Amino acid sequence: MAPKSYLSLFTVTLLLLLLALFSFLCNATANSSPFEVIEHLKGCHKGDKVKGINDLKKYLQKFGYLNYENHRHSNDDDFDEHLEEAVKTYQLNFHLKSTGTLDDKTLSTMMMPRCGVPDIINGTTSMRSAQIKSQHRAIHTTVHFSFPDGNLKWPSSKYHLTYGFLAGTPSEAQGAVAQAFSTWAKNTHFTFSKAQNYQSADLKVSFHKGDHGDGNSFDGPGGQLAHAAYPTEGALHYDADETWSVGAKPGAMDIQSVGLHEIGHLLGLGHSSVEEAIMYPTIPDGVYKSLHEDDIQGIKALYNV
Repeated sequence: MAPKSYLSLFTVTLLLLLLALFSFLCNATANSSPFEVIEHLKGCHKGDKVKGINDLKKYLQKFGYLNYENHRHSNDDDFDEHLEEAVKTYQLNFHLKSTGTLDDKTLSTMMMPRCGVPDIINGTTSMRSAQIKSQHRAIHTTVHFSFPDGNLKWPSSKYHLTYGFLAGTPSEAQGAVAQAFSTWAKNTHFTFSKAQNYQSADLKVSFHKGDHGDGNSFDGPGGQLAHAAYPTEGALHYDADETWSVGAKPGAMDIQSVGLHEIGHLLGLGHSSVEEAIMYPTIPDGVYKSLHEDDIQGIKALYNV
C-alpha cells in the first residue's frame, strides 16, 4: 500500500507543478510586449550584423525615423549608416544621449507601450523644441509640441465637434473618453457633445483587435495602445487586446489618459518631447496623465488663439 500511496502523492505533486508552470508561461506570454523582439540588440551599433536588426528597422520605419524606399538594406540585418542616423534622431527626440548605439535607456524607451501614430511624418516633423513668440507676453517661449506636415486642423466653422462610440463599447469606457473630451474643452476653444448616432459623429471612437481595415494593424498587449487620424478624418481606435482601466491601476492602461493623447491628434497636434505632456508618445501602465502647458500652448499656436 505504501508504494501506491507514495505514487499517488507524487502524481498529484507533479500535476500541481505542471499547472503552476503552465500558469506562469501563460502570464509571461500575456504580459510580453511585441516590442521585446529588439531587446537582445543591446549594444548594437553601425557595422554590426545581428539577427533581429531587421525588426529594429521595421520599428523605426513605422514611427517615421527611417525610410529606405528601394534601398537594398531595407530588409536585412545590417546596422548601416541610415539606421545609425535613425537611432540618433530617435535618441534626440527622447532626450537620450545621441550616439547611434542601442544602449539600455534607448531600448527601454523603445519597448514602452506607445501611441501608434508616427513621431515623424513624411520626414518633415520633429518632436524637438522650437521657439515661438507669445501673443500675450513680450518674450519668446520654448515649446516642444509638433504639428503634422501641412498643419492639419479643423476650419473655424467647425469648433464644435460631436463624438460617437461604436455599438458595443462598454459604458465605463465611454464615460472615460467623454471625460477626456471635457478636459480638452476646458482648456481650448473647442466644444464637444455626444452625437445621436455613431455614423453622424465628427469623431468616431472604437475598439479593435489586430488588422481592423485602416492599414494600421494593432499588435497585441503592450505595444501600440491606440491611434487617431489628424483633422478632419476623425477616427480614434483603441487596441482591444490591451488591459484597460478607468483610472490608474497597476498592470492596466488608463482609458482617459490614452484618450486625451489621441484627441490631441484628432485636433491636429503631433507628438511632444516633453515627458510630462499628454502628447508624449509613450505611457507606462498604471499611470494617469492630464494636459500639460506644452499641450495647451500647442493648440493655441496651431489655431492662432
